[in-house]
Amino acid sequence: MKIIIAGAGDVGFHLGKLLAHEDHDITLIDTDEESLNHAANHIDVATVKGSSTSFSVLEEAKVSKSDMLISVTSSEETNLITAMVAKRLGAKRTIARINNSELLHSRDILDMRRMGVDEMISPQLLATKEIKRLLKEAAITDTFEFEKGLLSLIGITIDEEKPLCGKTLEETTYLNKDFKFLTVAILRNDETLIPRGDTRFQLGDHVYYIAKPEGVESVLQLTGKKLSKKIKRLIILGGGKVGFYAARSLSHKYNVVLIEKDRDKAIELAEELPNTLVIHGDGRNVDLLEEEGIDTADAFIAVTGDSETNIITSLVAKKHGVQKTIALVENMDYIHLSQNMGVDTLINKKLIAASFIFRYIRRGEIISLTNVHGVDAEVLEFVVNENSPVTKKELKDLGFPKSAIIGGAIRKGKAYIPKGDFQFEPYDRAVVLTRPECISKVEAFFR
Repeated sequence: MKIIIAGAGDVGFHLGKLLAHEDHDITLIDTDEESLNHAANHIDVATVKGSSTSFSVLEEAKVSKSDMLISVTSSEETNLITAMVAKRLGAKRTIARINNSELLHSRDILDMRRMGVDEMISPQLLATKEIKRLLKEAAITDTFEFEKGLLSLIGITIDEEKPLCGKTLEETTYLNKDFKFLTVAILRNDETLIPRGDTRFQLGDHVYYIAKPEGVESVLQLTGKKLSKKIKRLIILGGGKVGFYAARSLSHKYNVVLIEKDRDKAIELAEELPNTLVIHGDGRNVDLLEEEGIDTADAFIAVTGDSETNIITSLVAKKHGVQKTIALVENMDYIHLSQNMGVDTLINKKLIAASFIFRYIRRGEIISLTNVHGVDAEVLEFVVNENSPVTKKELKDLGFPKSAIIGGAIRKGKAYIPKGDFQFEPYDRAVVLTRPECISKVEAFFR
């Protein structure tokens, strides 16, 4: 595919990085030469300097021959105009990053596709959905369900000496006799490991599992965790777009307190969020947090515009016994640090947006895709075709890439954690964790 990305910021760069492992022809457009040089030096892309709303710039990028144009600059207006112009100049499909959620809710009325914008994505709304997902279980740092919970991806930090610590994966198989779960990834000191039999667990490892419903509790017991009491009360710090959307979405299910330091904004939020208790104050003030009952909160979500504030206040919340802490950070390099910092999960709305867009470009029979926070890997769900190579041999004989692992299968409504003698059948669903550079090889097994 020929893909043009307008905007060489964090979203555009990460998207280019994800796509660089494919056989795509990628062109990056930006007005900032330094950003373009950085991208060209790190990923395999062509670059064009200039405004993506310019006819001549788009023509230089050969937009008329493009299969997809993705506009993810920091300007909503630029993104919309770029998509509209590109469509008129021959781009087959266009995606625009927006900030105004009203456009998403009114897309049918406005008929954005007729205007040339095939798809719109809002990083703020995507971050809100991610927060909602992460609140499902406090003891788990990351969770994602497949087929309404028949299989789940869960992430847990090993912070106790036993029974896993110091043992290899092979040495701990007796703890999983019924094969209710499978270890699919380990995040250790910023490095993502696809575990094998001789991989040894270490204290501080962040371990990811694919588990059946009954296997989730087994994993928690194995790692010294317990199913937490259900989250009922949560505090949101920051009344920006993410904080507002999160409060509006979560207040129907949880008792929500939102803290905003700008007085006028706090008053405005109180009027717009009738089901949320809005407090005017500085969340960095520990006394204020204590006054607002941080000791009785089940979750703390810090989404101010300052990454350091979000991290520090989340650590304060953790010290006060809050079960679940989520901090929004702007710097993508911070994402890998969450396991060492003590914050349960760090999220980056730009990274979430890039991964969301990525799924539109996939080729195989992928029906879902999720990014695991901090892990340099993607989790894909495939539908197995009738003639897929994966149906021809048992798992152990497939020659499946070492940088990927099949974590689970679903057949006729029943979940399986596949062993070496498992053989896929047509219309099965497969859950695979893979390093980005290996996605194309993995897809080939399911075509």
